[in-house]
Amino acid sequence: MNGWGPVERDSSVGEQAAGDGRTITIAGASHAKGPGTNALSDIQLYLGGNCSRLTAEVGVDDETGGAGTVTFSVIADGRTLVTTPTVHGRQAAVPIDVDVSGAQVVDLKVGDGGDGNGNDHGDWAAPTLTCG
Repeated sequence: MNGWGPVERDSSVGEQAAGDGRTITIAGASHAKGPGTNALSDIQLYLGGNCSRLTAEVGVDDETGGAGTVTFSVIADGRTLVTTPTVHGRQAAVPIDVDVSGAQVVDLKVGDGGDGNGNDHGDWAAPTLTCG
């Protein structure tokens, strides 16, 4: 599931121990679902060509106290579909809405914003795949 940094399911990444995260919160808005990560991270989703759209709200978790800079990328079968500009702590969530039609594998990557990964707690809040 994860190629580099830690990932927590339906919570922020927390600090070091598995399960030490809290409710995902971006710029004061709480989200019940989604993975919380620490840069650098790569979550791979096998879609088998059966999905058409991926949406999410992405940002730096409030647990960093406003620190942290990250980028979010969606890559389908090795082709980058979207990469956000650098997202900073306390910044409102950035919406992601991409067409993943026909993709076999989608990677959700969090980068370190080019300045190292200290406090880079990147959240994929409310991720939704449209499949059928």
